[in-house]
Amino acid sequence: MAKLLKKQLFCHLFATSFGPIAILWSVFGAKPGILRVLLSNPGCSSKKILRTSFPECISNSSPEINLISEQISEFLSGEDVVFSLDIARVDLCPAFQRRVLLSEFGIPRGYVSTYRRIARYLDNPKGARAVGTALANNPFPILIPCHRAIRTDGTLGGFQGGIEMKKKLLQMEGTMLDKNGRVTTERVFY
Repeated sequence: MAKLLKKQLFCHLFATSFGPIAILWSVFGAKPGILRVLLSNPGCSSKKILRTSFPECISNSSPEINLISEQISEFLSGEDVVFSLDIARVDLCPAFQRRVLLSEFGIPRGYVSTYRRIARYLDNPKGARAVGTALANNPFPILIPCHRAIRTDGTLGGFQGGIEMKKKLLQMEGTMLDKNGRVTTERVFY
């Protein structure tokens, strides 16, 4: 994404039930393209992340960016929203990460998968850790539902918005967790 630093960066910050979220975007050709979705987490708000990591971005929006922000807000309120990736610049991610992200995108609402299962699906049976790293660096959380990836033992693993957000998102989608916070569903994908 280094070549993108020469493009004008825009940011759209909006409030959600999980705190402020920022969409970092630019214009490609004549169309907006999302470069990052920044979630707030218990340690840092998306507003602070914008200020410290992307101080050059200009606050701006477009009809397409407004639509995505509305869809994210609806999703975070529990509505069943299916996102389109047409506006997300997944093509700018490294090849392996792109494959992981597109696999994760294929996991339906109400299902989970494990890092190991995704690795096997990608014909990389020893690549669970690499899958976890690719998802930890997902530039498009929520649009690509990386909260649906868990550890093989049923524990949640990490999430950019924090573990509580991951837990609540899974529960909103109907995924059950036991008193120790482990996923107990049999609805496992891949």
